[in-house]
Amino acid sequence: MKTIHPKTGKANIKSVVFNLVCSLFVLMLFAANTNGQNKPEMVAGIPINYDEAKVAPYTLPDPLVLQNRKPVADAKTWYKKRRNEILGLFESEQFGKSPDRKNISLKVFETGTLVLDGKAIRKQVTIYFTSDTSNYKADLLVYLPAQLKEPAPLMLQISFSPNCLAVDDPGVKCGTMWNREGQRVSASEGRRFGSFDVEKFISNGIGFATIYYGDIEPDFADGIKYGIRGHFLKPGTTYPAPDEWGAISAWSWGLSCAMDYLETDPQVNPKKVALYGVSRLGKTVLWAGASDQRFGMVIASCSGEGGAAISRRQYGETIKHMIDSTRYFYQFAGNRAKYGDDPNSCPVDAHMLVALMAPRPLLLQTGDTDNWSDPKGEFVAAVAAEPVYNLLGKKGLETDLWPAAGTPVLNDLGYFMHAGGHGSLPADFDIFLDFIKKHFVNK
Repeated sequence: MKTIHPKTGKANIKSVVFNLVCSLFVLMLFAANTNGQNKPEMVAGIPINYDEAKVAPYTLPDPLVLQNRKPVADAKTWYKKRRNEILGLFESEQFGKSPDRKNISLKVFETGTLVLDGKAIRKQVTIYFTSDTSNYKADLLVYLPAQLKEPAPLMLQISFSPNCLAVDDPGVKCGTMWNREGQRVSASEGRRFGSFDVEKFISNGIGFATIYYGDIEPDFADGIKYGIRGHFLKPGTTYPAPDEWGAISAWSWGLSCAMDYLETDPQVNPKKVALYGVSRLGKTVLWAGASDQRFGMVIASCSGEGGAAISRRQYGETIKHMIDSTRYFYQFAGNRAKYGDDPNSCPVDAHMLVALMAPRPLLLQTGDTDNWSDPKGEFVAAVAAEPVYNLLGKKGLETDLWPAAGTPVLNDLGYFMHAGGHGSLPADFDIFLDFIKKHFVNK
């Protein structure tokens, strides 16, 4: 083994169970086709709109107008001024500010084992988030092509499953996980909801890595007692300040810690790391990519409200649904609750989060029946973010006509909607590979 030091409100048990069950459900990948289901009329006592005719007119903030109302006419003004303005607003009003990572350390406990019939090299790393290495840690699992001629591009997944359940490989360390009762147990007690097809990526010269989100912060309201946010609480406080990090920001922070390792691995091209996550973890990779520009690409699946879907549309899930005390308020900064009754009063919206990825490649993947996550709202956000990509010399969608299911747009800013519901289907990974190869390999 070797150690590397890089440079750098309470929920009742029903809420805990509900949140964890939802997380596990997403892992099934074949999410339900909502055309064949009854759509609920209310969630948390809040009505839901699925009727485009009932979407009230709204005006989106212009990502290319400074807060002093002066236009952004060149790339220098974007990078020096406007990008920082937008990033700061998302920090304070949506996801919350996170601390630095000065005390993390990394231990590579598997330096390279040939697997997949000699096609891949497997590595395993423990990331210690604080100077106390007995707690606050996560394992990162990495696979790289064995016949490397140069550092490989890689897709980094933040997963709902512990590493040993995310792939079909008996050599992966069996860590721990959070069960439906909100208890930490051996991952051997968990259920496998399909396995990631590592070989598909390896055979295309692309590495794969995965990290379990529950190792960073448990996904329930009281998870702060056990996760990394609890460690950073100010003395005498029990919850972060209204502009400080929610769980999504914590998971994103953990991804940046993973990137700290990937930058040290000579077999990984650190400029060609693509982030991938589904649902709330789709929101997570969007925020991680926006706040940490070392990530060269993001593939966000069904990120919906709080991710790539326009909040002002008031279609499907809304801010008010998300921040309800019985649901996912803990995933966001406390300030997010200010906009539940009036999303139009918020100084940012999803198109500005999408724009923060520019000029790096971003693919928004969704499903045509995932009305709860508003697939059209994600398309609208991408269209509205296109001027930023264009300003920086990159290609947006180059269309304002919503593509039919099965019609990928794989420009620097991409969009793909499968025929089906929430999550990523096996066939979607062929699209992901095409996107990665187009922007990372064939250039």
